[in-house]
Amino acid sequence: RIDLVLSINGFPLVTMELKNAYTHQNYQNAIRQYKDTRSNKDTMFNFARCMVHLAVDSDESWFTTALNSSKTVFMPFNKGLNDGLPFEPFGKGNPSNPAGIKTDYLWKMVFTKESLANIIEKFAQVLVETKEDGSTKKVLVFPRYHQLTVVRKVLADVKAKGVGSKYLIQHSAGSGKSNSITWLAHQLVGLHQSGNDNPVFDSIIVVTDRKNLDEQIRDNIKAFAQVDQVVEAITGDAKAIKKFNPSETQFSKTVHMTYALQNNKKILICTVQTFPFVLKAMEGMQTKNVAIIIDEAHSSQSGEASASMNALFMDKEALELPKDEDGNISTEDLLNHIVESKRMLKNASYFAFTATPKNKTLETFGNRYEDGKFYAFHTYSMKQAIEEEFILDVLKNYTTYKSYYKLAKSSEDNPMFDTKEANKKLRAYVEGLDMAIEDKSKIMIDHFHSEVKHLIQGEAKAMVVTKSIESAIKYKDAFDKYLKEINSPFNAIVAFSGKKKHYKTGLDVTEESMNNFPDNINDIPKQFKKSSYRFLIVANKYQTGFDEPLLHTMYVDKKLDDVQAVQTLSRLNRCKKPHKKDTFVIDFFNTTEEVKDAFKPYYTTTILSEETDVNKLNDLESALNCAQVYSEYDVNSFVELSLTNASKSKWEPILDRAVDCFDQLNKPEQIEFKGNAKTFLRTYSYLVRILDFTSTDWEKLFIYLKPLATKLQIDSDDDSEADIREYVDIDRYMSNKEVDKTHIKLTGEGNEIYPIPVSQAGGVAEKHYDTLEQILNDFNARFGDIGEWASDPEKAKEVLSKEIPNAMKKQADTINAMKNSDRQNAKLAVDKNLANLTNNLMFTHTEIFKKLNDDPSFKARYQDYIFDMLMKSMV
Repeated sequence: RIDLVLSINGFPLVTMELKNAYTHQNYQNAIRQYKDTRSNKDTMFNFARCMVHLAVDSDESWFTTALNSSKTVFMPFNKGLNDGLPFEPFGKGNPSNPAGIKTDYLWKMVFTKESLANIIEKFAQVLVETKEDGSTKKVLVFPRYHQLTVVRKVLADVKAKGVGSKYLIQHSAGSGKSNSITWLAHQLVGLHQSGNDNPVFDSIIVVTDRKNLDEQIRDNIKAFAQVDQVVEAITGDAKAIKKFNPSETQFSKTVHMTYALQNNKKILICTVQTFPFVLKAMEGMQTKNVAIIIDEAHSSQSGEASASMNALFMDKEALELPKDEDGNISTEDLLNHIVESKRMLKNASYFAFTATPKNKTLETFGNRYEDGKFYAFHTYSMKQAIEEEFILDVLKNYTTYKSYYKLAKSSEDNPMFDTKEANKKLRAYVEGLDMAIEDKSKIMIDHFHSEVKHLIQGEAKAMVVTKSIESAIKYKDAFDKYLKEINSPFNAIVAFSGKKKHYKTGLDVTEESMNNFPDNINDIPKQFKKSSYRFLIVANKYQTGFDEPLLHTMYVDKKLDDVQAVQTLSRLNRCKKPHKKDTFVIDFFNTTEEVKDAFKPYYTTTILSEETDVNKLNDLESALNCAQVYSEYDVNSFVELSLTNASKSKWEPILDRAVDCFDQLNKPEQIEFKGNAKTFLRTYSYLVRILDFTSTDWEKLFIYLKPLATKLQIDSDDDSEADIREYVDIDRYMSNKEVDKTHIKLTGEGNEIYPIPVSQAGGVAEKHYDTLEQILNDFNARFGDIGEWASDPEKAKEVLSKEIPNAMKKQADTINAMKNSDRQNAKLAVDKNLANLTNNLMFTHTEIFKKLNDDPSFKARYQDYIFDMLMKSMV
């Protein structure tokens, strides 16, 4: 029987299966009980008969709103380790509870009479979803824990403080933000002041930064509305305005907003481009109190959207805001500019939802604590969302390609240039050449066909991120050409705003003319859902706010900075259970160090894991062999039977022999063997996606270990250690094709972002870290061949790449500085010791000494190389 049922007047609302560790059971046993023994054909478990079903133990609670045997999907209903507070630690589960068991919040907070009544009235809802084919499906919506708590905490704070406060809610992708905004909007409508019946707000204004999200939020809020005509979309449409005044002759968003506010429309929906009209309409309504909910305060996906904002703010300060390569200013920068222009309304409260707050967003909407720092009012971190499997970790399989090239002078003149700008332009020139794009297109397409197309039940798709519209056009041409050459059944779509002259014909082209869809419907998100379209080539479009669960792989050929890197790569993180299990990124432009730095502030717990090359598989193989769980004969016999599709009865005994040997090991040995086996399987399967291995021994061991690893059982307390081993093992490899493979791992460390420097415009310039080989190639690109200054080039490379680094590693004061100083002071110490060391080259290697002293650019890059090398050796 069900352990616990909560009911009102005999009507069942909540069922619970309760487990505890002292009977050797946990919430997973409860989930299995619901799936295996509770039939949705029973009246008690009919859809929507009960509001929610919970699997609970003393540490965690999980819930579902619809039972469907083995297909039932349970989600966590846990606080998270930080319970939404903006402090460490972050992660899944529940924090320790000094007053009792970890899950006592269920009966102390969530299912009290007052709270349960509130959930029934304000949160739980049966909605009708319309699918793409026009069919409908009923779904029962129940809030996740962080959704329930953030709405309640905001409402309590507003009720206590009244109008005029600002709230920053940092909720990751996969957090159900649309529902959180919907619940908050509806409940702000009914919020009354303490001590009287007067509403706190006359109207609630929901601001989204993209048209498709505007429609999504609008539909969501309308679906939850229990009274007609509660929601008004601000469009400036004549028909909508005439509803308020049939004789009105002026039709604009300002007029529309003014009428809506004057008539006390409760919930108003508009895009961020309409937000200035909101402010303008509010100027003459100082007695109206409004709540402004801002959804995703970050860059818009559309260049047209940015352009329309640019047109609204042509004052001097706005024109000086940073622009992208197409000349557009990001939506968030413009939104912050509005707020900073002292246009924040005194009669408004602001509620900003974002997964990636910039420094200005934090300062504008965040809470300032006693330590002088700004924090979000409530947090649901990316780390927690990943651990709870609401989103995928896009940094798990990250591969960078490096381009090596050499440029020669085509003129006898030798003018002076700024080296940083010159280097940027030279790289853009080379990477933008038709031959370079064609070469990279082949790499992308070949990788997709060999490693991606069969994933997600054969429906996996890829995005190609380019640096400009011209680059996107070149990629579209190159993709069309090569896909046709190899007779691929797949097609590519290009997405960019406006029009651009074709690099060959000189004629204006648009995304519509280049895509030339057979049905003439230029709806890219809709067209991309079709099975034949597998590649979406974008230029500053669909890099944010584009949710396509079938998107598995991303090919990046564009500089990604800070929040843009997080938002762009996060296009991959949407889950599609149970078939989408991972993602893949191949980056032709950015280094792993840059990607790590970009993700740090927004995960608050991101570090770059240590490197390893493919030769580590040799170490793993050796350790596995030494355990004597299997023999070479067993591996060869199993592989032969496996490849000939022999029956299970023939190869199963081979695995059973290994299991028997494994069982004879003590627990630490079992943990080590199983951890090594899992690491070998994961590492090999990862590396083989890109590289062509010639080791048949590794392939055979992979075939053998894959089924064996699933048969090896360790007690649960020891198995958790094996899992830890798997998580902390890291992979990195550089092939002859200059492929740099890295696995970026998340940990529990917190990170801070810094304010914009007051003394200068823009942010602090980034330093670029490269290998010595890249330094020398860049040198060749700018200054000619190394032979021009070194009479013995090979000896020069030997000294610079081996002798000096090895000498630096042996210096005790250098190592102490690396271990005991922060990064800035460690860098100063390393540069000083390197200078002392290279001064000795005056007598032994005069050419190198002169190069380091006469060429500041070469010297700076070499100092960076040495420091980067030492940092990696310390990990």
